[in-house]
Amino acid sequence: MGPRAKAVRLIPGGSPPSCRERGSLTLMLAVLMLALLALAGLVIDGGRKLSQAENAAAIAQEAARAGAGLVSRPAAYRSGTFQVDQAQAVAAARAYLARAGYRGTVSPDGTRMIRVSVTVTSRTTVLSLIGIDTMTSTGTAVASLVSGVTGPGR
Repeated sequence: MGPRAKAVRLIPGGSPPSCRERGSLTLMLAVLMLALLALAGLVIDGGRKLSQAENAAAIAQEAARAGAGLVSRPAAYRSGTFQVDQAQAVAAARAYLARAGYRGTVSPDGTRMIRVSVTVTSRTTVLSLIGIDTMTSTGTAVASLVSGVTGPGR
């Protein structure tokens, strides 16, 4: 052997160290890329999910408010008092949801309130790569049926 030659010790039935480790870095990088992609999906689509949940709650609140402020005109003309008609309030909240283009339910909650639930569904951006194509958020609001600035019935 010359002065620059390096001795390689072979293990019986094995291969030189440089051949055994070939491709291990590629496999590790592929696994790390998948983990990084999943993390990016959680950050991007998770942020969109939080925003979507806020949007659903805001739409439910707006629809409930649209119904809660509806004064019964016949009662106002007849007696001069301003009362909120629950059936008209429910219809107004449903009309608001229909105009805005959202799915939801509106129902009376007792005799002086209405409850609005809105469901918003959107497509995912990054998580669709792993099979999660849509995300759904629901917002709920309850509005009291009052008139005037001093409180109910005053």
